[in-house]
Amino acid sequence: MRSHLLNETTADDYRRCVTEGVERVAAKLASTDKPHTGISVDELTPVIAGIDLDRPLNDPAAVLDELEEVYLRDAVYFHHPRYLGHLNCPVVIPAVLGEAVLSAVNSSLDTWDQSIGGTLIERRLIDWTAGRIGFGAGADGVFTSGGSQSNFHALLLARDEACRLVMKNSERELPKAEVLPKLRIFASEVSHFSVKKSAAMLGLGYEAVIPVPVDRTKQMDTSVLALELENCVREGLFPMAVVATAGTTDFGSIDPLPEIARLAAEHSAWMHVDAAYGCGLLVSPTRRHLLDGIELADSVTVDYHKSFFQPVSSSAVLVRDRDTLQHATYHADYLNPRRMAEERIPNQVDKSIQTTRRFDALKLWMTLRVMGADGIGELFDEVCALAAEGWKLIDADPRFEVVVQPQLSTLVFRYVPAGEVRPDLVDEANLHARKALFASGEAVVAGTKVDGDQYLKFTLLNPQTTTADIAAVLDLLAAHAEQYLGESLAFAS
Repeated sequence: MRSHLLNETTADDYRRCVTEGVERVAAKLASTDKPHTGISVDELTPVIAGIDLDRPLNDPAAVLDELEEVYLRDAVYFHHPRYLGHLNCPVVIPAVLGEAVLSAVNSSLDTWDQSIGGTLIERRLIDWTAGRIGFGAGADGVFTSGGSQSNFHALLLARDEACRLVMKNSERELPKAEVLPKLRIFASEVSHFSVKKSAAMLGLGYEAVIPVPVDRTKQMDTSVLALELENCVREGLFPMAVVATAGTTDFGSIDPLPEIARLAAEHSAWMHVDAAYGCGLLVSPTRRHLLDGIELADSVTVDYHKSFFQPVSSSAVLVRDRDTLQHATYHADYLNPRRMAEERIPNQVDKSIQTTRRFDALKLWMTLRVMGADGIGELFDEVCALAAEGWKLIDADPRFEVVVQPQLSTLVFRYVPAGEVRPDLVDEANLHARKALFASGEAVVAGTKVDGDQYLKFTLLNPQTTTADIAAVLDLLAAHAEQYLGESLAFAS
């Protein structure tokens, strides 16, 4: 069994095995003509359940043959131009090369003695991103597993910073347990669910998050935010944080960052910007101004695996003041004793809520060194421009109604039949259209609810997608919806 360990004696086996795997995937990518096959859960479940994991095949080639049947054949391929579903991007080749390198070397980015070089590369990328945000020399951050963890990390810092300030300014000695139930977080009603989930995990409860209404463009209504902040103080509560979203999941809307920063500062509240989606604007040659005000934040979430075209996972949380990261610091004698910090040994675990952590920063490093920041930004600009054209297409189509003109690359719309049709049937028709399209494998679209009604959603992150692809998918959706309504109305009569 030692022959399977990757070391100096098995380097040739490693080369042959990985090359064969790459060739299989490359062949699959070259021959894929649909986003996926349309296979159902009921079809695939017994195939995988029937595999005896206690009886190995003992041959990588045989395992790859089996993998073709249980995964590669039916996987959802985000590189296909008619994958218009969730916030999944096609990935760039330099990042995939980085993935191959980091998996084989297998550095762990928690301590310097496990990640020499890797630690410094990650720190350099954090500094680079902080510079793009507009933070000063006192900024810092760390890579995370994704936007949800980045948001959680930021709100953990905000919670402890709020407790510190409240207890410091109290006229009497105030225990932390008395402060926590009075903390409140403000976020738009269309912000990411991880804000509420983070509040619950931080011991504050879902009810600690105050949803702020949005305007017709799906941006936070700052006049309501101002009132809610004042009400919070009037009720003897403490505004802990205001979460602004730079690219909401459903609409791609960007909250008014400068005004939110002003209101947060007036109430000594932490300002966090969830730019998991909109972070691609940081490298945009033409749209960077949409993030004006982000430099005023206390913390920022970025997901490189959304709009920087990186493989999952590649995310980071950044803070304007590196000292606030100490709220997440714990020194373990076996790993990162306090003396190491005094000796200026750079242990990333000092600022992370993870311990063992992949060298995901290498993928972004490889991408920047091959393509450059402008290259990434131009790709993101392409999908934003495509969304603008897609909006015109849907807005002019009498079969559909579109919710809002996009700031980024998301379009939310629904099929609306001609004539009088019950609202519940319209909802069912839109649900059916999405499911039927997915089952066909011809395209993948997402769905959501707007004011309680069912809507469809295009998330455009593939520069290879064209307006012709969008038009073709609209025709497919309309056909599925019309067929459903025709059958339903015929049955009812």
